[in-house]
Amino acid sequence: MAHSFHVKSSQLHLKWSKALTPVLTVPSGAELSFDLRDGGNNQIRPDNAATALADFDFALTDPAMGPVFVEDAAPGDVLKVEFLELTPSDYGWTAIFPGFGLLADEFPEPQLKVWDLTDAGLTPSSSPGGMRRAVFRPGIEVPVEPFLGVVGVAPATDEELPTIPPYAASGGNMDCRYLSRVGSTLYLPVNVAGALFSCGDGHAAQGDGEVCGTAIETPMLARLRLTVEKKAVRDAKGWALNCPHYVTPPLTREQLEAKLAPADKGEYAALGIHEDIREASRMALRGLLDWLVAEKDLSRPEAYMLASVSSSLKMAEVVDMPNYAIACSIPLNVFTE
Repeated sequence: MAHSFHVKSSQLHLKWSKALTPVLTVPSGAELSFDLRDGGNNQIRPDNAATALADFDFALTDPAMGPVFVEDAAPGDVLKVEFLELTPSDYGWTAIFPGFGLLADEFPEPQLKVWDLTDAGLTPSSSPGGMRRAVFRPGIEVPVEPFLGVVGVAPATDEELPTIPPYAASGGNMDCRYLSRVGSTLYLPVNVAGALFSCGDGHAAQGDGEVCGTAIETPMLARLRLTVEKKAVRDAKGWALNCPHYVTPPLTREQLEAKLAPADKGEYAALGIHEDIREASRMALRGLLDWLVAEKDLSRPEAYMLASVSSSLKMAEVVDMPNYAIACSIPLNVFTE
């Protein structure tokens, strides 16, 4: 069943609340398009790059477009969200904000990188079906893999909740590059009548961890399908959904070949080991930054931003207490020279 509904970029909210008035009411199974602002609420653009960080208002960040009331959705049900199409804008940005990010105490100065995401600015894939690449600087290119950072439903609480953190019971600003890319399916617990679904925060690329606090942030045109799965179906199987779950699509043969030989050159990683998982992550990230500065001739802020859009934090070992082992890795195929 296909329907035609559209949510405008002006139809946004900055708090999650079950008291919000829906901007649309749609039947289960509806396809919707969303004109999405980026995670900075479109405050940073190529035309104002020189002054954008100085004028930036954090109170306006992580806007969610919506909410959408889905008919027949009731508390205890599940909202199935299918990501059908994601189209980034012709520009993106990555920034270091003072006081924000995994190494905030080590990067007190603001820094901004504006990316060219036009057809002319992107490097074509070297193989059929492969991903185009955004140029960080000559010799360093990052694959463009669009996804949405903010995807969620209204919470059950009477309180208004900020949109910056994610929530187990309702999703939100999860910044997980797998759950909302094209072909993925996300399952969210329904907490209130109609679910009150919203989304936003387009990303052209991001590493696992988004370590400097930003990805390649970009406005996005998104097409999604929303379907209600009734509580009785899961009750019959003997389990309930208490947090977001997702399924990713299989890679096509062309995508698999592009990720493997000859493009894949392996990865470089630093391993942080500490009894505090956050400190282990910080240690691993510092190690990777040290290598990028020494071996790839990057400034430390450049290395931090490149890590945020292309490196990945991984829980390598979490059972041999008291210490955790966290890897921070970067794929070597981002280096084309």
